[in-house]
Amino acid sequence: MSQYTETYESVTGKKTPVGAEKLDYIFNKIAKDEPLPPKGQQAVDIGFTAHTLNNNKENSPIYNYYQWILKNVFHDKKVNELTSQLVGTSFVSANIFETNLPQPVTLNPWQIDRMTGIKLMNQQAIIIENNGVFVWLYHRHPQWPLINQSGNDFNESYNRLLKQLSDQGLEMTYLGDLDSEGIGIADRVSSLLNQDLFAIQTPARVADWLIRFGKDSNSRTKRMKVTNQMLVRELESIHLFKKFVEQEQLIDEYETLIEKWLEKNTLG
Repeated sequence: MSQYTETYESVTGKKTPVGAEKLDYIFNKIAKDEPLPPKGQQAVDIGFTAHTLNNNKENSPIYNYYQWILKNVFHDKKVNELTSQLVGTSFVSANIFETNLPQPVTLNPWQIDRMTGIKLMNQQAIIIENNGVFVWLYHRHPQWPLINQSGNDFNESYNRLLKQLSDQGLEMTYLGDLDSEGIGIADRVSSLLNQDLFAIQTPARVADWLIRFGKDSNSRTKRMKVTNQMLVRELESIHLFKKFVEQEQLIDEYETLIEKWLEKNTLG
């Protein structure tokens, strides 16, 4: 029993939830003022699903225990973590537009309409579905050209700028959650752009990731209607295996594959 579980049980008189000891890794880092990635990445790194620490419906016992420790043990301590809370109506990117502003660059809807003709820093970019994964990849690779898709928030200004970038010749590839909702989001992005967006997230890789990293679920692996034929195949694998994979689980895979994709395109 750790100091955290012991404190919880002695004060509340309740048993700690199953898996609570996994959080010791995070609590020890907080105690030492060590930096942490976004909450979704923290949760996946210790074996939970991405929303465990920021959504009480995902795993209520663990969420409530986590919040209790923060409030009662670390009440006077600032948690040194990267935030994934980005503006939902903006266009957030890193190393796309040539500017002397610090990266990443966040454009609001009024700015987006004035971006026509702005010179691009790179001729390729990786679209990342998940805010936290975008933040974490940029933190680890600040030179990479990244576009944050912001989950399922398809505001018109975002769509317009994404199309504009495609028309300017920016080659893009897309990476998202491998569950029914994630494939649906990918399909919507695909419908906006006349590009093959799945050079990295191929059906063969998706099947491999589901086998190696997949978590069981019926609710997150349902069939749904998608148009892109590559995504039809990917969703079929997700439904067949009844497994899903979250982006946070694939950081190590992404780092190798993105580097190769960028080098290949740079070499022509």
